Amino acid sequence: MINFDEELKKYQPSLDVDEAEEAIYNNDLTDLSDIMKELIKEKKQTNTVNEDK
Repeated sequence: MINFDEELKKYQPSLDVDEAEEAIYNNDLTDLSDIMKELIKEKKQTNTVNEDK
């Protein structure tokens, strides 16, 4: 029978997983919320310019 406690003591995470995790967290990706914030910012600037005329 498998002794799970002993197997867990032997467990070591794969370096590939750790490296992938670091690359994912360090990557600055643009998501939908970033795009929406930029569109709203541009719209506000456009409205401000039009109000000044």
